[in-house]
Amino acid sequence: MALTPKKRAFADALRGGASNKEAAIAAGYSASSASAAGSRLAKDPHVLAALATGTINKNVKGKSAAKPVTNEQQIAPEEFSDASSGGALKFSDPVQFLLKKMNSAADEKLQIDAAKALLPYLHQRKGETGKKEEKLEAAEKAAAGMYGTGKPPLRSVK
Repeated sequence: MALTPKKRAFADALRGGASNKEAAIAAGYSASSASAAGSRLAKDPHVLAALATGTINKNVKGKSAAKPVTNEQQIAPEEFSDASSGGALKFSDPVQFLLKKMNSAADEKLQIDAAKALLPYLHQRKGETGKKEEKLEAAEKAAAGMYGTGKPPLRSVK
């Protein structure tokens, strides 16, 4: 199994200087099972590979308080929309956005999810016809052919 979002969050929390239990809680595991999950994830080969690629900051004492944003430091709306939504506001058609995400070189799980979401727009399910449509198709099939019913005679109006 590849590096899942929870495993990635666990590795990021470990890089931040958290213990295994704290990193598991930060990754979304429940507090009651966080110790066991942290121990299990610390031995996971994908997590170890992710930790080997980045540097670990062990000098972190705790979280720092966020500084208030002044008017000069506010983010422009177009920068904010690109960063938060991943560029979703650039597309007026959701199909085009899903196509871009599916064909991008991003996370493989994200590509698979985009392809799954795109399927109903591009392909119809095989069994989605109702009883009435099936009955009409069967009647058309029976009426076609050599021994089928012919057209009614044309009548002129007097």
